[in-house]
Parts: sequence; C-alpha cells; structure tokens
Amino acid sequence: MRNDRQSHRHRSRLRRRQRSSVDRTSRSSRTLALISLGVIGLAASAYAAVSLTGGSHGDLGAVTVNQSAENPPAIIGTPSVVDGDTIEIHGQRIRFNGIDAPESRQLCKDANGLDYPCGRRSAEALDAFLAESRPVQCTFVAWDRYHRFVGDCHRADGASVASWMVEHGQALDWPQYSHGSYADLQALAKSAKVGLWTGEFEAPWDWRAGHSDNPKPSTNRKFNLISQGKIAQSYSCQPRRYCSQISSCEEARWYLSNCSWGGKLDRDSDGIPCEGLC
Repeated sequence: MRNDRQSHRHRSRLRRRQRSSVDRTSRSSRTLALISLGVIGLAASAYAAVSLTGGSHGDLGAVTVNQSAENPPAIIGTPSVVDGDTIEIHGQRIRFNGIDAPESRQLCKDANGLDYPCGRRSAEALDAFLAESRPVQCTFVAWDRYHRFVGDCHRADGASVASWMVEHGQALDWPQYSHGSYADLQALAKSAKVGLWTGEFEAPWDWRAGHSDNPKPSTNRKFNLISQGKIAQSYSCQPRRYCSQISSCEEARWYLSNCSWGGKLDRDSDGIPCEGLC
C-alpha cells in the first residue's frame, strides 16, 4: 500500500513537471513569434523609407514620386548628368530651379571667335563638380510642363549646385524663375570672364526658341519709342542680336519693333522682349 502511494506521488510530480515544461515551451514560442514580427516590421519600415528617397546607392531601381503631391519629399542619391541644368537620380529627372544652361547641341564662341560645344562643356563641368561630394539632395520647388521635378539641389558638403554653375559661368541666372536670385553671382562671372563669358553666346532660352520644331511667328509689335529716328541711327538689324548681347530694354524694344527676327526676343509673345532687361 505504501509503495502504491509513493508511486502515485511520483506520477503526479512527473505530470506537473511535464505541464510546466510545455507551458515554458509555449511561452518561448510566443515570445519568438513576437520578436520575429517586430523585426519584420522594422525591416519593412526601413525599406519604405529608402524607397521614398530613392536610396543612397541606386540599388533599388527607379524612385516613384507622386506628381500630384503638392510637396513631395526630397530626393537623395548619386546623380547622373543629363545636361548643365538637369540631373537624374534613381530614374527621376530633376531640373535645377532658377538657372538655365546651354543646351546639349548648342555652340558658343570662345575668346578667339571659334565655335565650341558650350552645352557639352557645361554638362562636363557639372559632372566634375558633383563628383567631388556625393550624394546630392534636391528639395522640391515645382513640377515643370515636362513633368520634371524642379528643385534646389546641394552636394553632400552643402554647396549649392545652381550657385556654383552660375558663379563659374556654366549657366545663367533665369530671371523669369529666379527673380534675380543669382544675378550677383552672374555679375561676378561676367566680370571675371569665366565659362560662357570668355566669348560670345546666345542665352539658352533664345537658342531653344530659334531651334524649336514649331517656332512662334514674329509678332513684330510697334511701340511708341522716344526719339525713334535717333535710336535708328545707333541700332541696326544686322547682325542679329540676342538678349545676352543687348545692353538695355530700349535697345531690345527697338529690335522687336524694327527687325524681322525681333520676335525671337519675345519668347512668350507678351510684347516684352528680353524680360531680364525690361
């Protein structure tokens, strides 16, 4: 009888130990499951954050930016140069705000009056500048009519890309969009005769107007100018001039009114030529 009671107590202790072991195993499994879910959640959040900015090394493919968003996030990454005022990061085209650089096919004249590929030179200068400090970060300003992200871009060291391009004569201040933000830097470049300012060139916006597949017809509007006869003695329609070669609004208006090519000075046909001057 005594042996039976001892055997019963032994079996009871054994069952309690087994139940305790099962409970511990179950709790451990639940803990591991919760930890796994947490790790997965953190990984998903990290991936989403990288996808939003395009990553830092371009290994996630093209970045998708919602073009209906009023204020999309900054784009950060290693850029490839399209031309002197446009780059691409993770498949997204980015146009620099407030400046305009020579087009890829555009030619300018150097100090000796010889043609050179100023558009290509501008792009090469930009590429070398960006390579010195990467990645580049571009904050949103607007969407342009070509659905490009227009932004203010800075290198990793904080240097403004647009400012550098204008200061070194590789791009022009575009008053229509910059409101003169880079005018002082442009004056320095012009005074130092660097980049485009070493010779003669056509402003990129004028060059595009003259090389468009569908150029706007000349409106050849007339204006009431003071001393029209006297002005005619000092101005001439030959050779054709561009806004970058014109020194005053009065001169620009005379060409618009009297020269067959004058309409080219009024890009948006609003009756105001060379809006950087007038």
